[in-house]
Amino acid sequence: MVDGPGIRYVVFFAGCPLRCRYCHNPDTWKPEGGRLYSVDEILADIRKYKSYIKFSGGGVTATGGEPLMQPDFLAALLAACRACGIHTTLDTSGYAPVEAAAKALAHTDLLLLDIKSINPGTYREVTGVPIDRTLDMLRLSQSMKVPVWIRFVLVPGLTDSIDDMREMAGFLKGFDNIKKIEVLPFHKLGEYKWETLGTPYALADTLPPSKDLLERAKGILELRAS
Repeated sequence: MVDGPGIRYVVFFAGCPLRCRYCHNPDTWKPEGGRLYSVDEILADIRKYKSYIKFSGGGVTATGGEPLMQPDFLAALLAACRACGIHTTLDTSGYAPVEAAAKALAHTDLLLLDIKSINPGTYREVTGVPIDRTLDMLRLSQSMKVPVWIRFVLVPGLTDSIDDMREMAGFLKGFDNIKKIEVLPFHKLGEYKWETLGTPYALADTLPPSKDLLERAKGILELRAS
C-alpha cells in the first residue's frame, strides 16, 4: 500500500546497476538472484487479487532491483496488465537508456521516480552512478505525458543539504506531470540483509532524521508538487 495508489500487487525484478548506500533490497542487486517467470504466470497470480485491486483503486507496481534492466519483459508485463484493465506503476531509479525507458513508459499509468539528490556529486556518492539518466527519464515522462510521483530519501549527513533541496524544488517545479513529491525518512529496516550478504553497511551509525529536519524538508519539497 506504499508503492502507488490503493492496494498494489508488487513485482520485484532482480538486478540493479546502482549500489545505493541505504538500499533496503541489496538481495535484488544480482540479476541471477531471482526466479524465472513468464508474463502469463505472473498475470495468472495477479488475477487472483483483481477484486481487491479494483475495489481499492490499486494496481500492479514493478519495482526491484531495477525493472528497466529487463525492458522487454517489463514492457510486456505492463502491457498485459493494462489489457486486463489493471492500473500500472513503474518504480525506478531512472538509470536506463531512454530507448528502454520509452518501451516501458508506453504502458505505464504512473511513474515513481527516485531522485536521490539533485547535486551530481551527492547523487554519485549515494548511488555509484551519474545523475544524467535519471533526469533524462523525468524529461521523457513529461514528453510522454506520464504522471509522476517523485521520491526523495532524507538521510542525515548525506542528502540533507537545505541548499540542494531548494535547488531540487526549483528544478522540479518545471515539470507539470509531477503530481506528488514524497520525502521519505531514512531507515535501517534492511540493514540485516547487508549483514546476511556479508556486505559492510556504511550507514550503520546514521540515525533517522529528526522530526524538525523531516518537516523542514517536506516544507521545501512536498509543497512544490503541481
